[in-house]
Amino acid sequence: MRLTPGPPRHVDLDRVDLFDLDLYTSGDPHPVWDMMRAKAPLHHQVLPDGREFWSVTRYDDVCRVLGDHREFTSERGTVPTHLGTDDVAAGVLLTSTDPPRHTEVRRPIGTRLTARAVRVWEDSIRRSVVRFLEPALDGGTFDLAEQALLLPAMVTGPLLGIPEKDWEELVRLTAMVTAPSDPHFRQGSEAATLAIAHHELVTYVKDWVRTRRAGGDEDDSLLHHLMSVRPGGVPLTDEEIALDGYSILLGANVTTPHTVSGTVHALVERPEQFAKAQADPSLIPNLVEEGLRWTSSACNFMRYAVDDVRIGGGTVPARGAVVAWIGSANRDETRFPDPHEFDITREGAKRQVAFGFGPHFCIGAPLARLTLRVFFEELLQRSASIEFDGEPQHLRSYFIAGTTHLPITVRRRRTT
Repeated sequence: MRLTPGPPRHVDLDRVDLFDLDLYTSGDPHPVWDMMRAKAPLHHQVLPDGREFWSVTRYDDVCRVLGDHREFTSERGTVPTHLGTDDVAAGVLLTSTDPPRHTEVRRPIGTRLTARAVRVWEDSIRRSVVRFLEPALDGGTFDLAEQALLLPAMVTGPLLGIPEKDWEELVRLTAMVTAPSDPHFRQGSEAATLAIAHHELVTYVKDWVRTRRAGGDEDDSLLHHLMSVRPGGVPLTDEEIALDGYSILLGANVTTPHTVSGTVHALVERPEQFAKAQADPSLIPNLVEEGLRWTSSACNFMRYAVDDVRIGGGTVPARGAVVAWIGSANRDETRFPDPHEFDITREGAKRQVAFGFGPHFCIGAPLARLTLRVFFEELLQRSASIEFDGEPQHLRSYFIAGTTHLPITVRRRRTT
């Protein structure tokens, strides 16, 4: 998805198709979202097959939809690729479960992923980042977007308890779930791609659990920790562990690569921002926040209205699907002045909602922030300059705003 929008243009909102994959692959959704925030903060669309949904694009409305599970439930599905078909794992899968069960499962996992808890992994993460960056520093063409797909697995694989031999395949499967229409990941139809990926990921976690139980093996991994979670005092079944493990794998692998690629893309386009961050490393945490706002890699989430709900100057009927556009909320001019400017010194960048909002705020956000901070510390310390070495290619997805190819050349920084 294009992150630096073109010039303002008139948009006929009656003819807009927010499920048009070309809008995100080769088009420019930001002028559409700008117009929706100004003229149609609650937008209704009916697809040719009869499915319908409502969209909210303003920051406050997006936060309300994602934050209030009593008005907007997660228990029929949370991503637009499932629109029209209720999630069969609703009430079990962590991402498709409302409180109180959601809280009972999430809380014990979350204690392992607080900012304080993940701090002990910083040295390990730094070693993984240095290992990742080394091929980029040899002066040849380095496809950052393609290579970055594996970065989260390099960082989180050991923490999850996933052996290195499985990382590449699991990354491919998670990409199939989130971008089933992209030719890089598609296998047959979109529905077939989703079904294959879902089955293989869930089967992988089931087999992982079965092996651990049979061998009596114990470790300190997050997946093993799931085996001890007891919502309501009752242990999770192997099926429930598999579904929650599937959710954790998706969260770990999907958005960070595109945040890395999109933020580096912004820095290459704006060498003054690159120089500013390099001259003052204390700006890197804010660079991370601005990068998260700018890329909004998970560019939307979906909920369903429990009853008729007034929002955005209109009404969503009971059981109506609502898509909350995070990519638009993070460019809302009422919250972020000059929202289409990438500025690593931006005040209030941390108000971005790239990690979501409310009960389903990304459980791995502290780990993602740590990984991104370490990545940019190492990149800026080791790179004298970065240049494009080819045209970027954007992910074909209306759910994940990402890049499949970003060829760059990096000139190594001399150390004294």
